[in-house]
Amino acid sequence: MRLFRSSEILGIAEDALQFALAASEDAHPHEYMGFLRGEDARSLGLERDGTVITDVLVIPGTESNSVSATVKTSQIPNDFNSVGSVHSHPNGVLKPSKEDLATFGRGKVHIIIGYPYEREDWQAFDRNGDPTELDVLDVSLPEGESFFDFTQADIDAELDYDFDDEADP
Repeated sequence: MRLFRSSEILGIAEDALQFALAASEDAHPHEYMGFLRGEDARSLGLERDGTVITDVLVIPGTESNSVSATVKTSQIPNDFNSVGSVHSHPNGVLKPSKEDLATFGRGKVHIIIGYPYEREDWQAFDRNGDPTELDVLDVSLPEGESFFDFTQADIDAELDYDFDDEADP
């Protein structure tokens, strides 16, 4: 594990972008809001220093309507891999509002996705609200541990546990 990684954001994984587009469409006519998480590019097989956006975090308790999305800041994870935010504009405007700019201080890149939520209906911005280029990268994302990551042998071993063998206190 590298202690200090490059702070340069190299791009967003195709899967992460597709998730954000689909979540924005599902939330329509309300705004969608999520946070972006990145991984070291080398851990994804790229021969470059930098970070690739790999995940969109959905924050519990987020409230939204057709003109805003509000996140309970106490629910935002304190994550070293956090790199920015993503939200949708159901009106299709790919430009940050005053309210958007007030939230852009956290993170390095912020994405606005506009109606009709097609592949080209998004724009990345830096923390000052200036448009920035963000490549879409076709990388294989690592498989995380699954809640259901066990086998029948694991279940059998649990069921065969003999509680009578435990010593009584």
